[in-house]
Amino acid sequence: MSEKHYVVQGAVCQCSLSVAPETDKIVVKTQGKHFGNEKETSKKLLATTKEIGQTLEKNTFGKCKKQPTGNDFKPCQAVITKWTGFYEKVTLSNQGKILLEDSKATCPLGAPDCIKIIDHGQIAEPSEQNFKTINPMLHNMINPMVDVRDLYTQEAKHEGIIFNQ
Repeated sequence: MSEKHYVVQGAVCQCSLSVAPETDKIVVKTQGKHFGNEKETSKKLLATTKEIGQTLEKNTFGKCKKQPTGNDFKPCQAVITKWTGFYEKVTLSNQGKILLEDSKATCPLGAPDCIKIIDHGQIAEPSEQNFKTINPMLHNMINPMVDVRDLYTQEAKHEGIIFNQ
């Protein structure tokens, strides 16, 4: 993959040591002014390497394979101790580095990098500018029902014309 997405609030994580593959979502608690590049930028805070401790919505991935209790397992209490695979070229105001979609986290009970991100949380939302700059031939191959050239033709004005009523 040549282009990696930044991780934002609401990104979905999964632990490889969960008995059943349950997921949880990241909650950004360490900064409030750096957002992902979406149409509504005030919704998706960027997640950083400072998202340490209990920084997930439910703070659990179900039952943990590292905590057996006879014939069952204890519930997971997800606590992130460190992140790896982050974007090192930018440091945000909270002194954290931006997490990428292939970043991994470590839990004190699990192995290193046992928590992975399975959905970065960003949603592609086309804007008006996307439609203005798209190659019409490419768009027509993807969506033959709409010809983007028709969206930007100037509509005729009927100024000074009197219609019979």
